[in-house]
Amino acid sequence: MIWDCFSSAGTGALVRVEGIMNSSKYQTILAQNLQASVRKLKMKFTFQHDNDPKHTSKSTKALLHQKNINVLEWPSQSPDLNPIEHLWGDLKRAVHRCPCNLMDLERFCKEEWANIATSRCAMLLDSYPKRLSAVIKSKGASTKY
Repeated sequence: MIWDCFSSAGTGALVRVEGIMNSSKYQTILAQNLQASVRKLKMKFTFQHDNDPKHTSKSTKALLHQKNINVLEWPSQSPDLNPIEHLWGDLKRAVHRCPCNLMDLERFCKEEWANIATSRCAMLLDSYPKRLSAVIKSKGASTKY
């Protein structure tokens, strides 16, 4: 499993998660990587994650509140709205080399993640109003996004 982030200014960190991610691991990843990614991307931001229990736990909410991180409210069961899904597809297609081990796979993923064009990231976020309109029009059903 990986954790990663992006903004209209490009990709941030990509972190390999060892084992099963729980609230504690998630909070450690955020503490070690989110602010560094924000500094790299040089942008004000609103943080978005889905409603996975590790994202919505009291301790995760407390950490984000303590760090003054504004979190976007997120509807449940809404992958059509999540632009990072497209970047994960891009990453999967880009990592076509055959790794010999997990370290190689991690290295390949980090290289390809860093190579995703800023224009691709910006385009995905610029399309967000259209995504919202499509979901509203479809009354929450699947969309082309």
